[in-house]
Amino acid sequence: MKAENDLNYAAIDNIYDTWKSQKGALIPMLQEMQEEFGYLPRTALEYLAKKLHQPISQIYGVCTFYSQFHLKPRGKHIIRVCQGTACHVRGIAKIATALEEELEVPVGDTTEDLLFTYESVACVGCCGLAPVMMIDDVTYGRLNAAAVPDILKKYEGGEGNDS
Repeated sequence: MKAENDLNYAAIDNIYDTWKSQKGALIPMLQEMQEEFGYLPRTALEYLAKKLHQPISQIYGVCTFYSQFHLKPRGKHIIRVCQGTACHVRGIAKIATALEEELEVPVGDTTEDLLFTYESVACVGCCGLAPVMMIDDVTYGRLNAAAVPDILKKYEGGEGNDS
């Protein structure tokens, strides 16, 4: 992930050049920029807005409307905690509290070391395993709060998925 003051403006120029002749190409441009930087830095969006001759507010409107776009740096590992009915009934709140304590960040935020981003999602589709959380593409079901620290340690130590 690149620091916002070290942006590769040539990459933005290349993305713009690829899409500039296609009407309605803002979303694919933003997708490619996010792929390049790991998120959508403000300075990159301002630069793109100037190239497109569009107000930055219009671009921010698109970025904030679609949940696929992220305006802040994200962690190497994405933790998704299910808030579906089955998980709620089976105690996901205790797991969420344990995560907040272990990560020292609230839901929707990223740890300072950029290792974890902690998100709440409506449902992960594993109701039979409730309560459930996912880290990247790995599902952890039938959880209890006591298991959270050991699960996180796997990723902190590089044993987790894609480490």
